[in-house]
Amino acid sequence: MKILLSNDDGYRAEGLQALKEAIAPLGAVTVVAPDRNRSGASNSLTLDVPIRTARYDADCYYVNGTPTDCVHLAISGLFDFEYDLVVSGVNDGANLGDDTLYSGTVAAAVEGRFLGLPAIAVSLCVEPGSPRNFAGAARVAASLVQRLSVAPLQGPVVLNVNVPDLPDDQLLGIRVTRLGARHRSKPIVRAQDPRGRNVYWVGNAGEGQDAGPGTDFHAVAHGFASVTPLQIDFTRHAALPELERWLST
Repeated sequence: MKILLSNDDGYRAEGLQALKEAIAPLGAVTVVAPDRNRSGASNSLTLDVPIRTARYDADCYYVNGTPTDCVHLAISGLFDFEYDLVVSGVNDGANLGDDTLYSGTVAAAVEGRFLGLPAIAVSLCVEPGSPRNFAGAARVAASLVQRLSVAPLQGPVVLNVNVPDLPDDQLLGIRVTRLGARHRSKPIVRAQDPRGRNVYWVGNAGEGQDAGPGTDFHAVAHGFASVTPLQIDFTRHAALPELERWLST
């Protein structure tokens, strides 16, 4: 089994190293990751400048581009072999609910799905003072990879996995969930640079709003890893007849 690993925190990230160590026994692993932190890059591709790659270890490469660039290059001609699976992470922070729209971690997995492969995005839901147990989250990802190798899901699929930052003996299991939703983000943070010019930071993400039973928020808050199957079709199919009527009046 040939497995492509990527992330959005950059090739030096602790979570990526933990993921590589956990996945390596399951197949032939290649890492292609951004050369720096590209969190929040979403599904962006670099189209205005050339993309460069460099090897930093055996079967490990960094790219001066986005997570989507990394996966696209790796699958679309950088190597002379085909992959069976894409795994992205372990992200340094949750990718719950609305986060999936912005997440470079999820975007790397989605790009694998666009190119015909099953894919997993895995994130560690760190909190201030929590143990940062990347190895535990990586083991959850490895268990899913092993299960996929034995019993593949039908068609290319994206699994969004969020693991609470708990010691292994406190993780209660895995739950299948749907995406919840957050309250709107906090206001922007205004500051000044050393020359007195205004600069702005994007505010922190809002707390969970749709976070009840069955959501990824609820599972993680109660000590379970959440696994949410994602779909790429953004069409709101139920609204099509109403839109037809609206345009015909």
